[in-house]
Amino acid sequence: MKENISELKKIVEQIHKCQAQFIESVPVLETFEGQIVSQGIVNLFSLKGHAEANKCYAWSSVIDGSTKRRYYTVLNIPPVDSPEKAVRASIVQDHKTGKIK
Repeated sequence: MKENISELKKIVEQIHKCQAQFIESVPVLETFEGQIVSQGIVNLFSLKGHAEANKCYAWSSVIDGSTKRRYYTVLNIPPVDSPEKAVRASIVQDHKTGKIK
């Protein structure tokens, strides 16, 4: 499913309480031990008015067993400085919180 940029923009602005401007979409393929763990499009937004970051990575994925989507937003704050690192950070966070095992 193609990402809805305007929907992602609204979500970034709501979550981070600042203005967002779409920059680009980047395909990302994340593997671990030869297995695909994440594949999709990560969208980069510039941020205006955020205290810590000037960019944010955003994407969504279908929730297993549902027609609903889960939205991800990851700020461009070191060590996160690329779409790939944003996806890795979200995977690590999901493992820590038990959302994926």
